[in-house]
Amino acid sequence: MTEARRGPRERMVFSAAQLMRRGGVAATGMREVAAHADAPRGSLQHYFPGGKEQLVSEAVEWAGRYAGKRVARFLAGLERPTPSGLFAAMAGQWTDEYAADGFAAGCPVAAATVDCAAIGDSTREAAATAFATWRDPVAAALTDMGVPPSRADSLAILMISTLEGAILMARAEQNVRPLTTVVHELGPLLDAAVCA
Repeated sequence: MTEARRGPRERMVFSAAQLMRRGGVAATGMREVAAHADAPRGSLQHYFPGGKEQLVSEAVEWAGRYAGKRVARFLAGLERPTPSGLFAAMAGQWTDEYAADGFAAGCPVAAATVDCAAIGDSTREAAATAFATWRDPVAAALTDMGVPPSRADSLAILMISTLEGAILMARAEQNVRPLTTVVHELGPLLDAAVCA
């Protein structure tokens, strides 16, 4: 959906996710979200009667759906899909972003997970749902590539948690080396899980 076709509610959810990527939940204020979304401030109460916690939870859920949908796009871009190729594409999204825009942004789901103690249980639950919404398509893709279903879910968890850690380290170091390292080191393990 293009920015112009989004309604004010959708723009605010998207804006919250984008602002959380850069500053975390605590630094993402409702006024900043409305301004970023070019939405009337009064609409926040209308669309999000649960306040910031509701908005953050919905932004986290949006981010999980976005990540889950990206899996199909990554696979479509691979000439011959392999587990290592999928993981490299997942990490490549971040190395490309950091090369183009610097290291200011991270994953909004991770930001909310870190800050969820200050927000509430609904945000923690939204983060858990978001990770599952991302993990399920990764596990399904691995199964389609020949990874036994009994291993696909655990390898999807390994891929996502490794990627999230590498994103944090890359931002801290201001260097993509953690991302390129995990692709290089994890790739052979992932491909070895495929049953011929």
